[in-house]
Amino acid sequence: MRAANVLHLGIKELRSLVREPMMLVLIGYSFTVAIYAAATVMPETLERAPIAVVDEDRSPLAERIVDAFTPPYFLPPQRIDPTEMDARMDSGADTFALDIPTGFQRDVLAGRQPTIQLNVDATRMSQAFIGAGHIQAIILGEVDRFARRHKMPVASAPVTLALRVRFNPELNPVWFGGVMELIGQITLISIILAGAALIREREHGTIEHLLVMPVTPAEIMVSKMWSSALVVLAASAVSLSGVVETVLHVPIHGSVPLFLAGTALQLFATTALGIYLATVARSMPQFSLLLMLVLLPLMVLSGSVTPRESMPAAIRFLMLAAPNTHFVLLAQAILYRGAGLDVVWPQFLALALIGAALFGLSLARFRQTLAAMT
Repeated sequence: MRAANVLHLGIKELRSLVREPMMLVLIGYSFTVAIYAAATVMPETLERAPIAVVDEDRSPLAERIVDAFTPPYFLPPQRIDPTEMDARMDSGADTFALDIPTGFQRDVLAGRQPTIQLNVDATRMSQAFIGAGHIQAIILGEVDRFARRHKMPVASAPVTLALRVRFNPELNPVWFGGVMELIGQITLISIILAGAALIREREHGTIEHLLVMPVTPAEIMVSKMWSSALVVLAASAVSLSGVVETVLHVPIHGSVPLFLAGTALQLFATTALGIYLATVARSMPQFSLLLMLVLLPLMVLSGSVTPRESMPAAIRFLMLAAPNTHFVLLAQAILYRGAGLDVVWPQFLALALIGAALFGLSLARFRQTLAAMT
C-alpha cells in the first residue's frame, strides 16, 4: 500500500464532499442542532407536568399542598370541580388529578391517616412514572411540616439516608443527553460518509476509472475511510467544545485528547462498517435501509439509552461485539468521571480489535465486489 496514493485519493474524497451541499448540511445539523435538541428534550425528566386539584377540604393544610406544586416540575395547579376531573383526564388536559377529601386537615390533627386520591394518566409514561413519586414526596413533606408546626408527635424514620451524588450533582439530564447524542451522531455520520463515498463512485461510474489506475482495493478503501473519519473527528471536536461545553454547559472532567483518540478508534470501526454496508447495497435507498437495521441496535443497545445492566444477559454478551458499546463506556469514563488511559485501556483495545475485524471483512468484500465488476 502506497501512502501517496492513499493521500491523493483521500483528498479527492474531501473535494467530492465539498461539492455535496446536502451532505455538508447534514453534518452541520447533526453536530449542532440535533445534539442540542436531543439533550434539552430528554423524556425521562419531569418538567412542566399539568396537574389539576380538587380541593374539597378548603383548609390551610390543603392550601399548603396545592401551593407546593411549582415550576419547573409542574405547571400551576388547575383548581377544578369533582365533576370535571374524569372529563379532563379523558381529554388529556391533565397528567395528574389530585383529590383532597373533606376533613383532611381535621383527620391529620386528630392523628388519623386520611387518604388522598391521585389519578395518573399513564399514557404519558415518562411523566407518570416519575411524577407520582414527586407528588407523594411533596404531600408527605407538607403534612410533616404542618404536623411539627402544631406540635404533633411525628415518628422519626428508623434509617437516615445521606445522599451524595457524584459526577452530576444537579441530576441534570442535559449533561447525559448531550454527550450520548454526540456519540450517536459520530456513529451515524461516519457510516453514512464512508458508505456514501463508495456508492457515489458506483452511481457516477467513476469506480471503473479507479480500476484502471495503478491503485489497489486496499488503497481505495483506506482513502475513503481516513477522509470520512477526518471530517467526523473535526466535527466532533468542534461540537464537544462549542455545543456540549459552551451552549449546553456540560462540564468535561477528563482529557479531551484522550476522548478524541478513542473517537478515532471508533471511526476506524464505523467507517469500515460503512464500506461493508456499501458493498452489500446496490444504491443509496438500499444503503439507507441497511443503515436503519444496523444503526438502531448499535445505538439503543450500546448503553447510551438504557444502562447495560438493565438488559438481558444474552443481549449484553452479543453487544460486546459492537464498537458502540465500548465507545460509550470509554466516553462516560473519560468525560464524566475523568478516567485516564489506565482505566479505559480495555475499551481502547476492544475498539482496535473490532475495527481490525471489520476492516478485514470489508476489504475482503470490497475486493470481491471489484472482481465481479471486471
